[in-house]
Amino acid sequence: MLSNTSKYAIRAVIYLALHAEKDKKIGIKQISKDLGIPTPFLGKILQTLAKHKVLSSTKGPHGGFGMGKEPDEVSLIDIVDIIDGRDLFTKCLIRLDDCNEKEPCSMHSRYAEIRQNLFKLFENQKISDLVDEIRDKKSNL
Repeated sequence: MLSNTSKYAIRAVIYLALHAEKDKKIGIKQISKDLGIPTPFLGKILQTLAKHKVLSSTKGPHGGFGMGKEPDEVSLIDIVDIIDGRDLFTKCLIRLDDCNEKEPCSMHSRYAEIRQNLFKLFENQKISDLVDEIRDKKSNL
């Protein structure tokens, strides 16, 4: 359901929350290698997130990326909203633009609850929670 761009963005933010130290940045080539994401594509994603202050970036030989906000201040919805917008949480599956309560598509009522629950999950899921699970070996990046 999520675009690859959003998935890569979420993985990159989790990675940086796990590995970046306050004054130390991680270079894009290292992030790209560790996550298996093409460097040019990842660069565009990280710059977009830095533009919105989720990440910080420093240019130069010792430059790279780090967290711009604390991991407990960033939810999955923040990242998806920056990368793809909220269509996933507001649009229907079949008739994207003109589906509504008065003239619903055949999936409208079934998808509405799923869409609402998914939005709540993404809104409540903080990057810090995911980082804690990885550190506790309950899940992987």
